[in-house]
Amino acid sequence: MRWISGLTTITGLYVLYRVFRQSGPAMATSSAAFADNEAVPENATQVRNAGPAATATPQQEWDEVDQASDESFPASDPGARY
Repeated sequence: MRWISGLTTITGLYVLYRVFRQSGPAMATSSAAFADNEAVPENATQVRNAGPAATATPQQEWDEVDQASDESFPASDPGARY
């Protein structure tokens, strides 16, 4: 009788897994940080161009520090503009 209870539990968990898996959020069709036509889905390493035109959200003000920071990412060294 214990095996019937275990089997019922496993079946219930599997059904819940399938329900939540199908009703989960859909995969995004574009990358979050990229502007339109910036991302290349075939490229395994997604790196966007530097600058405010390459970002997904419009930038209100973009100064030299922002530009240097954006150009240096993901490098470990900051830009050399003082």
